[in-house]
Formats: sequence, C-alpha cells, structure tokens
Amino acid sequence: MEPTRSILLAEEDAATCAFLTDNLTADGYRVLVADDKTAALELLEARQPDLVVCDVNGDTLGLLDAVRQSDGLASVIPPDTPLIVLTAQADAFARVRYFERGSDDVVTKPFSYPELRARIRALLHRTYDRPTQRRIRVGALTIDRRGRQARVADTTVELSKMEFALLAHLAGEPTRVWTKEELLREVWGFRSIGRTRTVDSHACRLRNKLAGAGGRYVDNLWGVGYRLVAVDPNAAGRSAA
Repeated sequence: MEPTRSILLAEEDAATCAFLTDNLTADGYRVLVADDKTAALELLEARQPDLVVCDVNGDTLGLLDAVRQSDGLASVIPPDTPLIVLTAQADAFARVRYFERGSDDVVTKPFSYPELRARIRALLHRTYDRPTQRRIRVGALTIDRRGRQARVADTTVELSKMEFALLAHLAGEPTRVWTKEELLREVWGFRSIGRTRTVDSHACRLRNKLAGAGGRYVDNLWGVGYRLVAVDPNAAGRSAA
C-alpha cells in the first residue's frame, strides 16, 4: 500500500486555494495550507511535506528561494523538496526564470486540474520511488537524508544536528576527501575560515558514535581532510582526529 503523501499548498487566492484543497484531498493527498511565505516556512519546518505547490505571484514569491537556498543538512527545511510553481505569467522567459531558481515544474494559470494532478504524481514518482534519492548506504551504514536518521545495521545512531549535517555531506560523495575548508564552507556556511577546531571536534564525536554502533566510517587523512568509507574494524593503520 502506498503511503499518503503530503502536499504544502501555498496559494494566496482564496478560491483557487479552496478548489485545490478540495480536489487534492479527494485524490488522497494530505493537504497543508499556507496563505503567505511565513506560514509556508513554518509548515515546511514542522511537517516536512513531500511536495510544495506554490503560487509565486504574491508574498509567496520568496518561498522558492527560501527552500532552495536552505542548507538542508543543518537546517530543518530540506532544500531538495519537490516544488511546483503556479504562475499567471505565461511568457517563456518567466517560466525559464523559475526553473533557473530551482522549481521542478511550472504550471501556468489558468490550469487544468487533471494536468496539474498528473504533474504532481509524476514528480512524486520520480522523487520517492527511487530509494537512492533519499537514502545512502556505505557498508552497513544507512543514512536517511529526509528522515534525518543514521543507522549501523539495526542500530540507530543518535546524532546532533551538525553531526548529521557533516555525515550526510560526507556521504554525498563517499571516498572523496573533503578538506576542512570545504566542510566549513559547505556544511557550516563559514565564509571566513580562520583558525577553528569545529570540523575536527564534530568529526571526532561522529566517528566515536558510529564506532559505538559497530562501524568505522569517518576517516581522517592527516593534513588533508575527511572522507566517509567503510573500514574493516580489524584493519591496521587507523587514523585519529
């Protein structure tokens, strides 16, 4: 049985909002309604919907940018949340601009509901019917990016927000060595690096927690940076942060 998908509807026109809410609910979706950007962001943080349908012709214009520019790993708004833009601007230039800003699809008003429903279904299918889109496996370690959970075999590893952010970032390209400067910039958002032990301290705690669950994954290459690899716990030559 397929899970019930939740859709955040950010639509300022009351009639359109009511129409879409009624029809999407009748089609089996759980609809979360927001009438401005602030309410939409609060629902994104609290409920983490599976998809967003957003009217960009009013205050919700900035919602697209807010979602796509979120750091995702360290914040509570996943930046890869599927998003469909509704717009009254019919010209091709406007549609292209929305795609460039990160929209997954653009639907021009007035729209056909059956067509919008088909686009929603297609986008949900592409996003969630492929486990690799949201889960990464490295050896016995499974990282659920959307669920913000890490497991080693059957053991859940309790991580802080930034420890999970670091782990998920390393897992984006397993075996690649990330320099401390790259991690500070891309995970913590530091523009000026300076002298800090932030990466080392978080990497050390993360490695110890994973090791406590039965695995060794965070590897430190002295003088270079960190990478995520599945290491035989009996292997020699293990490095320390």
